[in-house]
Amino acid sequence: MTTDLVAALDIGGTKIAGALVDERGTVHARQQVPTPPSAPGETVLAAVVDVLRRLAEDGRWPRVGALGIGSAGPVDAAAGTVGPVNIPGWRDFPLVEGVRQVVGGLPVTLVGDGVAMVAAEHAAGAAVGRRNALGMVVSTGVGGGLVLDGRPLSGPTGNSGHIGHICVDLNGDECPCGGRGCVETIASGPSIVRRALARGWRPGPGEEATAAAVARAAGRGEEVAVEAFDRAGRALGAAVAAAAALVEIEVAVIGGGVAQAGELLFAPLRASLDVYAGLSFTHGVQVLPTRIGSDAGLVGAAAACRAELLELP
Repeated sequence: MTTDLVAALDIGGTKIAGALVDERGTVHARQQVPTPPSAPGETVLAAVVDVLRRLAEDGRWPRVGALGIGSAGPVDAAAGTVGPVNIPGWRDFPLVEGVRQVVGGLPVTLVGDGVAMVAAEHAAGAAVGRRNALGMVVSTGVGGGLVLDGRPLSGPTGNSGHIGHICVDLNGDECPCGGRGCVETIASGPSIVRRALARGWRPGPGEEATAAAVARAAGRGEEVAVEAFDRAGRALGAAVAAAAALVEIEVAVIGGGVAQAGELLFAPLRASLDVYAGLSFTHGVQVLPTRIGSDAGLVGAAAACRAELLELP
């Protein structure tokens, strides 16, 4: 039996996506459900299992040789557990054990969603040909991952490069991670909304209070909305500068739902990077939008899975 496909999951605070991914990184049989972020852990697992069961009903499922999971973090790849900051029902939750009811004895690889994203962009996206790259997922939370010396770096637990939880504001807000002034407290979608609401912005008739709604308001020139995105971009720029100083990255690839705001986010990000990247070897870092887009997590989870299988004895 040919096993040329990898089942892939991309789990975040907004959605749980799944697909079958072939050796070229092409996505097939895509499935998606909303994440119930405030639900008990078993309810969130049931949503994951629902996506997997839908995939298993596809006629190509017998060709699946493994499962790759990219999850919002932190994760513990060795233990097979997850504890996403934005899914409070999952704290040291045994996700790998939970998916066994669908995948049985198939090999399962678990990595952080930022690691998955940068693996995809390095393999087939905006970071192709770069030896050292940072990937950032800016969405319900802010995740990240690194490619160093031409290879995605997952680290002992699968969390290396999780840049959303470095501090960029010593007197900043408390973060659900337990820290203070994290990038995520300023640049995530919910943080942008909170900032705009606190300064007087309100969604229009029939609109929900989302980062996309703030972006539309900013596009109309509403000053409070523009300021919320400017602040988020500056926080991201400071984080990219810190990464450049630490590991000499060449490029930072930014994806996730908030990044769909385009230059509302990217312009202040690049301007901030010019301010904070003061060392000679940090100059010239390119900031690029994801090329693969919303499928980066799926493609990257599959790529990380294939890489791990190749390393097995």
